[in-house]
Amino acid sequence: MKNKSLLLLAVVAVIFGFVLSRGFSTEETGVRRPPVVSAPSHEDAEPVRELPPEQSAPPVQTFSPPLQGREGFPSFADLVDRHKPSVVNISTTTVTRFSGFGGFEGFGGDMFEQFFGDFFGQMPQREYKNKGVGSGFIIDPGGHIVTNHHVVEKAETIEVTLENGSIYKAAVVGADPKTDIALLKITPKRGEKLVPVRFGSSENTRIGEWVFAIGNPLGFGYTVTAGIVSAKGRSLNMGAYDNFIQTDAPLNPGNSGGPLFNLDGLVIGVNTAIASRGQGIGFSIPVDTVSVIVRQLKEKGFVVRGWIGVSIQNLTEELAAGFGLKDTRGALVSEVFSGGPAERGGMRPGDVILNFHGSEVKDPSELPRIVANLKPGTRAKVRVFRDGSEKTLNLTVAQMEDGGERKVSRGGGEPASEPSTVGVRVASVDPGLARRYGLGSQKGVVVIGVTRGSTAAEAGIKEGDLILEVNGREIASPSEYTSAIGKIKKGDTARFLIRRRGGNAFVPVRIPENGR
Repeated sequence: MKNKSLLLLAVVAVIFGFVLSRGFSTEETGVRRPPVVSAPSHEDAEPVRELPPEQSAPPVQTFSPPLQGREGFPSFADLVDRHKPSVVNISTTTVTRFSGFGGFEGFGGDMFEQFFGDFFGQMPQREYKNKGVGSGFIIDPGGHIVTNHHVVEKAETIEVTLENGSIYKAAVVGADPKTDIALLKITPKRGEKLVPVRFGSSENTRIGEWVFAIGNPLGFGYTVTAGIVSAKGRSLNMGAYDNFIQTDAPLNPGNSGGPLFNLDGLVIGVNTAIASRGQGIGFSIPVDTVSVIVRQLKEKGFVVRGWIGVSIQNLTEELAAGFGLKDTRGALVSEVFSGGPAERGGMRPGDVILNFHGSEVKDPSELPRIVANLKPGTRAKVRVFRDGSEKTLNLTVAQMEDGGERKVSRGGGEPASEPSTVGVRVASVDPGLARRYGLGSQKGVVVIGVTRGSTAAEAGIKEGDLILEVNGREIASPSEYTSAIGKIKKGDTARFLIRRRGGNAFVPVRIPENGR
């Protein structure tokens, strides 16, 4: 028995020694252990060489603490502590009134009251109070606060809460719906020291700069988000003065009206809009625009803008080639309003504005902002491209009226034409056609038919359009239209100046090489 025990012990020892000699095999366990490599001495070390891209070494995971400061990942903590007191939360109350029958004012309420009023007498009015939230920021020790117009629009009460918890009633000093800027005013309590922000420069802001936003998203209270400037000069088709800074700093409803800071703690924009179909796409009004608007709101309570009386459009490559331009820079004048500064200064439809009062016009969207920022009465030099050469015009900027446009009436007469080579049939404007297409008395000829598949149809010409010019030649009758088309070489592109829905636009239309 003793011998058997010794034999069994010997067998176990042999097996155990075999296992130790083999180690934990990677084939058996499926676990791959990295080899242990000792650092070479200085004597036998080889020079470090960069591996070619296809042989690049695998990434090495490190656990070093994140960098701080301007050269690495920035820390916003000190900046937030310093500027958080400048940001305010805004709460608004709007009141909707409706009748006792449940019909809202202007939407059925009057009808029900008129029908039942004789039987039941005057029905009581009810009110529904709707709460709204937004953000804003203090711009001076006196209590002026900047926010968005849409945050306080139609509000009956506005309440401002400071970072320290102080609550104030605010009044609207002035608002500018065109740029969505509003200026509020609170009266600080005795001993309350307000902390105003400092304005930076949106013009000098660069794409890729770090920025951070402080606001009241979704009513959660003071919240800080950070990102970079993604783009500048964005248009959201919200108006003539669109010029937004795009950022990927997360913005949400309630951030509206809050400031966008750079790493110097300067405000470079007012957070205004978000992309509803995407994430990380927010838009801010540039502070250079804000400062001009706020100055006028503070002084007058409203904004005065310059106006010259033109309609403009983009220059496509086809239109630029047709006008003899090398590129698409500038603003193409499609209409000059009768009696306006532009007409008095000698401007014509077809002029391409290249420079206005010393500012280059690279894109049509820049011109309204340049003109609007000029004081009425300013004498402005305008460089335009016309008939193959540049000309300088002099005009006096006027004050923009409400709406910023003036309509012009024109008239005409003569029988309808046959379809032209581009597939358009036109007629003089008579009272019947004017009523049919809602034209009034207009100059030019009206399009009464467009051949399907024609070059005019491809260019977007539609029935009811007014053709005012062809290649700069005014069209007063169908015969003049036919004559103008007949003088253009086959294969070339004609410039049609058309009027549609009260506005003018140039449309490039190709003259087919094979006739109609």
